[in-house]
Amino acid sequence: MGEQRSLPRTLWVLLHALGRDVIALSSFCFSMAERYDCHYCKESLFGNRYVLREEHPYCVRCYENLYSNTCENCKKPIGCSSRDLSYKDRHWHEGCFQCFHCECLLVDKPFSTRDEQLLCTECFSNQYSSKCQECKTTIMPGSRKMEHQGSSWHETCFTCRRCQQPIGSKSFIPKDGGIFCVPCYQKQFAMQCVHCKKPIATGGVTYHDQPWHKDCFLCTGCKEPLSGQRFTSCDDFPYCLSCFCGLYAKKCASCTSPISGLGGSKYVSFEERQWHHGCFNCKKRSVSLLGRGFLTERDDILCPECGKDV
Repeated sequence: MGEQRSLPRTLWVLLHALGRDVIALSSFCFSMAERYDCHYCKESLFGNRYVLREEHPYCVRCYENLYSNTCENCKKPIGCSSRDLSYKDRHWHEGCFQCFHCECLLVDKPFSTRDEQLLCTECFSNQYSSKCQECKTTIMPGSRKMEHQGSSWHETCFTCRRCQQPIGSKSFIPKDGGIFCVPCYQKQFAMQCVHCKKPIATGGVTYHDQPWHKDCFLCTGCKEPLSGQRFTSCDDFPYCLSCFCGLYAKKCASCTSPISGLGGSKYVSFEERQWHHGCFNCKKRSVSLLGRGFLTERDDILCPECGKDV
């Protein structure tokens, strides 16, 4: 009954005289008696405009003083009755959102920025846009452009000089001031492999002043690739050391292993026989005979001391 006692006595007399439901009307009168104030200045908001922020009501004056953004152009607050246009955490009045150069309104129009200044498409193009290396016209903002070594092209102007097809995202090779797609460059400029007759794009091998693909330059004997390893030739045919030694190298009279003579290795030759330097030793004492006199006994060589008894 606390709510009933809070009503004035004259109101109770009137309600009793009217014969109404006292409890229901007392609740209604009590809710109407509650205040609805600005969260900041505490002034009543009944009959006034207000703004809700985080579930708290604010009168228009307090809300604008506390939370309104400042216009980048005129530096004045953007009130509740104005449209707030924002771009990258910056704000403008609708009428202040304009091109820095020609001052045309940019609302609902494409625009660009330069040094934090708003620019319409036309002003930006005239001031800052690249010129196409091929057609010499402006490359408009928002359009796709191709760049190479500091120059720019429209996507449709960046074409192969030979086939005139757009390069797009494909690989290309610059040559003599022009751009060539890889197939056209290979057809026009690349060397042809002596073996397979196809263009050599990268990483070829030159042998006898002729170009080869690395995968085509093979040992004549075992057909293994020779690129990156030592090899020799016989009758102008390339051979790996293993095949060359097995097919053509002379055999050491002592160890019977091939004597390649490659890479500066030295050997001794006597009466159609050959020895590795390390194998040219006295048969009996195994001392080296390099630079010394020696004697022969059938297929053996002997130092002078051991040869005395022959």
